[in-house]
Amino acid sequence: MRVALIGASGQLGCDLLPRLQTAGHEIVPLRHADIEITDATKVAEVLNPLPLDLVINAAAYNLVDRAEDEPDVAYSVNGFGPRNLARLCEAQGWRLLHLSTDYVFGGVPDRPGQPWTESDVPQPSGGYAISKLAGEHFVQAECSRHFVVRTCGLYGLAALRGAGKGNFVETMLRLGRERRQLKVVDDQHCTPTATADLADALVRLIATDAFGLYHATNSGRLTWREFAREIFRLAKLEVEITPITTAEFGAKAHRPAFSVLDGRKLTSVIGNPLPDWHEALSRYLASREKFI
Repeated sequence: MRVALIGASGQLGCDLLPRLQTAGHEIVPLRHADIEITDATKVAEVLNPLPLDLVINAAAYNLVDRAEDEPDVAYSVNGFGPRNLARLCEAQGWRLLHLSTDYVFGGVPDRPGQPWTESDVPQPSGGYAISKLAGEHFVQAECSRHFVVRTCGLYGLAALRGAGKGNFVETMLRLGRERRQLKVVDDQHCTPTATADLADALVRLIATDAFGLYHATNSGRLTWREFAREIFRLAKLEVEITPITTAEFGAKAHRPAFSVLDGRKLTSVIGNPLPDWHEALSRYLASREKFI
């Protein structure tokens, strides 16, 4: 397929691009300087001349706390941007793959302790989460041949080159070298996900006609403190971690207390679940040593 990859310089985009090429797709990589998705006219000017089959939107406003101060900016990028892409894709007969987030689930599941499924009703809290859910709705309403994929806590090697805004793993490694004691939140349950594994899954998904909404994360569940502890163990850093609550951390924006996503629907389509989070982290750290 001929694919426009929006957000090609981000952490996910950097892992998607080579995998798409290996799968035989012809890629047009688009970075922020190449396309302004909030402007429908400019979107059309950039994409209309291209003979495309699929548009992938891996771009997003993901400054969760700043979105509380500038919700209009977040909504423009995360809501109206996907709407503009969806409308053009529908008009041109193109497919659209749009990435979303676990943050749309800001409440408590009806089945306590059970992962959120695609049929569960989202409960977004905060400007970022609301804007991302709006983007999902626009894509679903405006483009008939769409894939909307929710994921969580992405981390990829491209962060080492300054792609995106860094990631949790790199932040912990930096802090772990600077300090011997850290406080890490221990009451948010989720599944941090390696962009390499997500990219592999997305390449398999777009090879199908199974359009719709999906959850895609590494397997398993844990808290950020548990993730940090394993990062330090694997990196052989001796750091004392003090568990704290979300309230004690004091972030401006709401964070989901439980945002573990059920990936069985995606597995039924692509054939295999994404790897376990521990395996993904171990592989990331091993690859990181070669990368740097």
